[in-house]
Amino acid sequence: MTLRFLVLGDSLAFGTGAARPQDTLGARLTRTLTDAGSSVELHVVAVPGATSLDLAAQVQRATAVDADLALLVVGANDLTRQVPPARASAALGAAVRELRARGTEVLVVPTPDLSSVAWVPPAFRAVVAGICDQLRARQTAAAAAAGGVVAPVAPELTARFAGDPSLFSADRFHPSSAGYALVADALAPRLLELAARRQDRAA
Repeated sequence: MTLRFLVLGDSLAFGTGAARPQDTLGARLTRTLTDAGSSVELHVVAVPGATSLDLAAQVQRATAVDADLALLVVGANDLTRQVPPARASAALGAAVRELRARGTEVLVVPTPDLSSVAWVPPAFRAVVAGICDQLRARQTAAAAAAGGVVAPVAPELTARFAGDPSLFSADRFHPSSAGYALVADALAPRLLELAARRQDRAA
């Protein structure tokens, strides 16, 4: 069985900041699936700058892919563009629900903790972290209710980014290739579980 692997969402899903195409999340996780014995087709419909409100268009564009497995990364732009959390989470839930209706296993990566980004003044980091937590909680509830699996944002991963500037690209916002490697390693176990579930269902 060839796994059709779909990547949706924003610039983090697209791979902005990675030095090479093979360093993006989609490419790294494709190699993880391949190393585990799967034949994989990668399809990336993520768009830099996308918010959760843009997911419906991405899901529609991916209809022909008939994906077995999807990685959905979204949330940072909802915060920076001040999309109301209720609207953002509802749009995310609708996208997950549509993908699940197609039989796609969905791994959702909710908004990262933007308090570790260099341009956030130290005095505001606790406030920014709190806002990120609130949106992430709404995203988690909406995605889970729609049948998706949510990858928790591990505190140790946030701490690594906060303490190591080399994990950010030159724009000091998006991950560098090294940063994407860390994120991909954190996501790999959940993605492999979903891939195995999809393959068992198809057997």
